[in-house]
Amino acid sequence: MNTNLEKLRELMRAKGVDAVIIPGTDPHQSEYVSDHWKFIEWVSGYTGEGKVAVTLEKATLWTDSRYFLQAEKELEGTGFELQKADDLESIMQWLANEIREDDTLAIDGHLFTLMEANRLEQLCAENGFLLATDFYPADVIWEDRPEMPKNEAFVHDEEYAGEDVESKLTRTMEKVEASGADSILITALDEIAWLLNLRSSDVDFTPVAIAFFYLSDKDRVLFTDDIINKEVRNHLDNYKVRIKGYDEIEKFLDKRNVDFTIMLDPNKVSDTLGQILECDKVYGASPVEALKGIKNEVQIEGFRRAMERDGAALVRLFMWIEQNAASGTINELDVWEQGKLERGKSDLYRGDSFEMIAGYREHGAIVHYTATPESASTLQGEGLLLVDSGAQYLDGTTDITRTVTLGNPTEQEKHDFTLVLKGHLALSRAKFPVGTNGMQLDAFARMPLWQEAMSYGHGTGHGIGHFLGVHEGSHGIRFNRAMALVALEPGMVTSNEPGVYKEGEYGIRTENVMLVVEGPKTENFGDFLEFETLTLFPYDTRLIDTTMLTAEEVQQINDYHAMVLERLTPYLNEEEVNWLAEKCKALF
Repeated sequence: MNTNLEKLRELMRAKGVDAVIIPGTDPHQSEYVSDHWKFIEWVSGYTGEGKVAVTLEKATLWTDSRYFLQAEKELEGTGFELQKADDLESIMQWLANEIREDDTLAIDGHLFTLMEANRLEQLCAENGFLLATDFYPADVIWEDRPEMPKNEAFVHDEEYAGEDVESKLTRTMEKVEASGADSILITALDEIAWLLNLRSSDVDFTPVAIAFFYLSDKDRVLFTDDIINKEVRNHLDNYKVRIKGYDEIEKFLDKRNVDFTIMLDPNKVSDTLGQILECDKVYGASPVEALKGIKNEVQIEGFRRAMERDGAALVRLFMWIEQNAASGTINELDVWEQGKLERGKSDLYRGDSFEMIAGYREHGAIVHYTATPESASTLQGEGLLLVDSGAQYLDGTTDITRTVTLGNPTEQEKHDFTLVLKGHLALSRAKFPVGTNGMQLDAFARMPLWQEAMSYGHGTGHGIGHFLGVHEGSHGIRFNRAMALVALEPGMVTSNEPGVYKEGEYGIRTENVMLVVEGPKTENFGDFLEFETLTLFPYDTRLIDTTMLTAEEVQQINDYHAMVLERLTPYLNEEEVNWLAEKCKALF
């Protein structure tokens, strides 16, 4: 019996609630959330992304294809059923069959955006349900709930950021005023961190502070409970930023109900905060997201240096894997620990950018697999190992996936690996007209797999922050979601990560981080863009079926490996250089 689920239902009965939807996020719509907001994990045991819908009789977990295998394992015996979708429309269709007209559907308005709450209200009206946005079960029934983090904030020096705070605030206000507003409420943690050149450790893997920020032509207010030392206070004072407590945001906004026009991003600002404001509003995408998505020259050079140090750490990691795998003495968790050890040798390292995915054999087919002491497979001297990892450095954020053989690769493994590699290479060498978006480029990476009736359920590329979130907007390379319609511009950083996953057998993914740069300029056809590959680590040539490659692809691999060897050699000792030189040998 799931006692936590029963506690939720007892509260629902007491409050007259017939159904509840719980998202796996926080009041800032963060991808990674602190333990304080992991209510889905508390009530269901599920640790991935998704939403929960609970009635008085049934409980369901809704998620997408990246998490199907993980969810099936974690939900076993919990009283929750897996539903293979993650959109509000699908959840509401299910609820329409489970609850009756005039029943009450409840949500915590702090955890749903204005756009989501508005859509739910429409769907409730269509189905005859009542919507309550003030149901806060975590505050009531979650005993021993972790405290909200209150760590020490620190300044991200301009030598790494490449732009001072005043410049960023000024550029942001120019966009706000152009929209017809005179102020803006910013709730996304990475936007606040970028805007104020401020970082913290409140969220795992993303160096941000839990905070809100209000900006106008007359006022600048940071709402946070983080520890503000003298250096940070002086830094904020220098830019006339006032500091208030995190919980003071609602009282503050309640006073902004006359003589103001405030800009709100309806896809980020919570319904609770948005409904407090009775002043004039302008709805639109936060300008900060687009501004921080274009990296300046200091940041770009920082990415290049971070990739070099990261590549050197990976050389040592994969050498260690090769030396120990066949002995049967290391497992998937050991790979993550060794990766942190190697990356930690850099003075600029500030932790990993996400939980390493070290998936051996069938675990590699679980797209967002996370090894636990109970699940971690022991490596052997054969089979495929997929390692997806990244790090946070003061001068850049990294994200790389390599799939390697630990011995005796099969012809099918080599065939599938090469198909994935061909798509990866095609995207990385693409030249495209200015104005091209990520949706238009997505097929480059998928085409070799499509030709053999295979594909993958995740996006091909996501934006990457600079000492910030490893996943960020406003752009992306994929066949769905609005971010894929954003035109790519010079200075944007994106991943390139096609894959293929065969349940019960293996997973293959190859990922590099790329920078959008200016390409050829033509008189008749306009200007073009292309990619500069930032990631520096070889592909496993033992898995390449060279008969499947074109001459252009062979040259592309050889040129990339020559660059990797040249750029990483200064960071390595003689033994490491010799190992890397062998991995980077020309195919022919």
